[in-house]
Amino acid sequence: MDQAPDSSHQAQGLPGCYRHPDRETGIRCTRCERSICPECMVSASVGFQCPDCVRSGSGTGHAPGASTPRTLAGGTVAADPHLVTKILIGINVMVFVAVRAESSLLNDLVLIGAWPPAPFTPVQGVASGEWYRLVTSMFTHQEIWHIAFNMLSLWWLGGPLEAALGRARYLALYFVSGLAGSTLAYLLASPTTATLGASGAIFGLFGATAVLMRRLNYDMRPIIALLVINLIFTFSWSGISWQAHIGGLVAGVVIGYGMVHAPRERRTLVQYGTCALVLAVLVVLILVRTTQLS
Repeated sequence: MDQAPDSSHQAQGLPGCYRHPDRETGIRCTRCERSICPECMVSASVGFQCPDCVRSGSGTGHAPGASTPRTLAGGTVAADPHLVTKILIGINVMVFVAVRAESSLLNDLVLIGAWPPAPFTPVQGVASGEWYRLVTSMFTHQEIWHIAFNMLSLWWLGGPLEAALGRARYLALYFVSGLAGSTLAYLLASPTTATLGASGAIFGLFGATAVLMRRLNYDMRPIIALLVINLIFTFSWSGISWQAHIGGLVAGVVIGYGMVHAPRERRTLVQYGTCALVLAVLVVLILVRTTQLS
């Protein structure tokens, strides 16, 4: 009797996964009984279920996203855990290129409280209603060494933090820490002093990294040593806004603690509530300083 060379294998082989037909499997979904390979298996209270049944929540007793892999802080595990860090670096680089191409743009982006100085009436600055400077200054650099150092620090600190927190939580940490740095510089520095750079946000990442390492019981000496070195530079070199560094650091520690120590049953509320609370404090400080300068 003639037969195809591989027909006996097909007859005796296991069925293929319904999503990946080329993968043989002996496991079936306990709900719909479709064959599922190890990549598609989602643990259930009894046996395994396929992604479609989990997504629809059909009889599992859990929310559709209950079996989704989560980061330490409860964020969704992403295929590219460094995507937001790459985007932030890209924005900083693009702004740097734009400033180098058109130098007059720098004056519109830097953080400045009020300009010109007394006895003239200020027509520029945050106190004159240019609130956007508190944010644009976080992405603005003028010197090549400045952006190079900050972007290396962002990549070194941001990548692991993004993977540990998840994209949304990491972005909230970065933004609020950077805004905290801008706010303290606006509050304490001379209103005619121009401030720029991502250092406030990066010091926030320093603070959050220290909190995370403490939470995981890692050796704290490397991050503490690096932080001490950066603080020495902050207070010993002229032209560095120590206010932005300290503001970002404090905000990073507070938000980082809220992110990694939030109780599981109300984790999202505590995490974003911490960010909202810090943001509310910053808004009050900004309004107070604006009143002083107006």
